Amino acid sequence: MKKTLLSFIGATIVVACNNSSAPEMPETALSQLDGFVAIAPSDITESPFRRIGDAFLITAGVDADYNTMTASWGSWGIFFNEPTTTCLLRANRYTLEYIRRTKTYTLAFFDEQYREQVMHFGLISGRNSDKMKTHQLTVLTTPAGNIAYREASLIIECELIQLTTVHPDDFFRADDKAFIVGGYEEAKDYHKLVTGKITGVWAKAPSAATR
Repeated sequence: MKKTLLSFIGATIVVACNNSSAPEMPETALSQLDGFVAIAPSDITESPFRRIGDAFLITAGVDADYNTMTASWGSWGIFFNEPTTTCLLRANRYTLEYIRRTKTYTLAFFDEQYREQVMHFGLISGRNSDKMKTHQLTVLTTPAGNIAYREASLIIECELIQLTTVHPDDFFRADDKAFIVGGYEEAKDYHKLVTGKITGVWAKAPSAATR
């Protein structure tokens, strides 16, 4: 087995690789979602550099109680020989509490026309506001019971497999180290590297995109 060190939008990630064939798609990921087409992770044609950099939504919880945050750092690829996503979240993020509790979450990516709605979830914490009642997106529930949004063009559903606390000594560039230290000063804890196994991927169906 060989290890490849990847740097992606400020987060340093070690991806374990071997020469075995690509992992099989979990059966749950082939479940249908109205208005979307279920695809395998290997069939995602979107560029993570564009999709993640343009900002996306992370949501955890269930229909009666969920929270969403705006994010713009992360990656997707192979980890532990499985399709995964990785995000670097500040330790005091309210959505992180939901991820810890439910061990599942979704990443939803949107076209530019929804940018204002996506940024809405980053303006204030859901811990002490009604932001989850004031957004303009349409909530949908995946077959596994997770929350996402109908206006998304791509939805990735994940099962939490790793939550690691980073440390300033893990970073070798001064600006990155300062960023991590600044996050600690606000949250009184260091950022968390959140890795999830991809259990479902849905792309907007062509007919739904033109409605």
